[in-house]
Amino acid sequence: MEGQTIVLILCCLVGYLSIGTVIGVEILSKSKLERCEKGSDSDTLNCTSKIVLNLAVPSGSPTCCPCGPQRRVPSSCGNFFDKLIKGKANTAHCVRFPGDWFHVFGIGQRSIGFSVQIEVKSGSKVSEVIVGPENRTVTSKDNFLRASLIGDFVGYSSLPSFEDFYLVIPRQDEPGQPHDLGRNFSMWMLLERVRFTLDGFECNKIGVGYEAFNGQPNFCSSPFWSCLHNQLWNYRDADQNRINRKQIPLYGVEGRFERINQHPHAGTHSFSIGITEVLNTNLLIELSADDIEYVYQRSPGKILNVTIPTFEALTQFGVATITTENTGKVEASYSLTFDCSRGVSLMEEQFFIMKPNELATRSFKLYPTTDQAAKYVCAAILKDSNFHEVDRAECQFSTATILDNGPQITPLQPQTGVNGFFESIESIGMKLWEAWWISSLDKLAEGNALVSLISVATYNNMFELDGDVWSTFGYFPNSASATVAFTSERTI
Repeated sequence: MEGQTIVLILCCLVGYLSIGTVIGVEILSKSKLERCEKGSDSDTLNCTSKIVLNLAVPSGSPTCCPCGPQRRVPSSCGNFFDKLIKGKANTAHCVRFPGDWFHVFGIGQRSIGFSVQIEVKSGSKVSEVIVGPENRTVTSKDNFLRASLIGDFVGYSSLPSFEDFYLVIPRQDEPGQPHDLGRNFSMWMLLERVRFTLDGFECNKIGVGYEAFNGQPNFCSSPFWSCLHNQLWNYRDADQNRINRKQIPLYGVEGRFERINQHPHAGTHSFSIGITEVLNTNLLIELSADDIEYVYQRSPGKILNVTIPTFEALTQFGVATITTENTGKVEASYSLTFDCSRGVSLMEEQFFIMKPNELATRSFKLYPTTDQAAKYVCAAILKDSNFHEVDRAECQFSTATILDNGPQITPLQPQTGVNGFFESIESIGMKLWEAWWISSLDKLAEGNALVSLISVATYNNMFELDGDVWSTFGYFPNSASATVAFTSERTI
């Protein structure tokens, strides 16, 4: 079976704007302050009524700026004789719009469409269907295959949103609403709505008009091209520079999206793109079984051996090992169960296949439910492919209880022997000596202390140390602390 999925996002183009002032170009014309250029020999013109010949001015007349170095376009005012004879030189500025016109569409609510192509091969015959949201259940022409679209496990997480964008496409022929969007995808652009002015009164936006250009404050002292930035061709040039650097364009449609307007039912005024995110879809596929033969093989079998070693209750699990044999002449499937009396957890049935005269070994883990030693009776049951019992073997096993209180510690015993009487006298003498010595230390000079730690490993103080014991004597003037160090090397 082969499946192919094509997913597209479909956006209806609900708004239409014909942008005629999308590419404003500032035209500079040299003229004279008083006479300028004449429309005829009888005309006498000044800056307020100036006409620039051979230029199409959409609205009003060009703006005249005086000559000088600190002007919109720095220019020379000429010498004394030029001013006297011809008048003072100035510059005239107007806006011209080239012949590249674009349609601008608002993008409405999106809808998602996709199709899944399913092919089933049976020998040399191929059955094919295509399902999708608009056609969820389809049957092939030969009635062999039927597929139903159940749904997706999860939805898409990276769908783009174009509600705040305009789709800009070049005008193909005549003005007005286009019959279709065309196929010139290299010129299509998606731009934010804030980049446009719909009334033409905002500078530095797509759609700026002559009124905004002519009415900008400080016109003659503003730099050349002021009010005419951020036009369509600026964004297109920026994309071309990115493409030349092997980067993805920011505004153009081609190069950012796949399968542009390839949705089969999109319509003439719809915009669709492909979605690259992969989802898992549930499909129900049904095949006609009228000419299919269902064959299964059944063969006898036998249980040869059941082994269960004795084990301790509740501290570990036991293992039952069962050996079976296919005593028939064909390969067949079998199932094996192992049921025990009360006190043992239930075990899952096992399925396997054996060839003729093949031996198979299966294991079951036994978990007793009591901590008491007991005997259990179990039965191993072998069934054939038709789930009929072909052999049974009963067995018994027992669990043992082992009492263990853990490791025991022998208490420390005093030394005994034939010399015990003299050793006792010696011990009493040592105690008297220690008492006299400590009382003598208490009588040392005031403000000084001698702290001692002695005989820490004797029987009376009940210290048991694994290692040598070091008694460290320290003399600490005006202090009440001592230091004790231990090193481990042998057992006392």
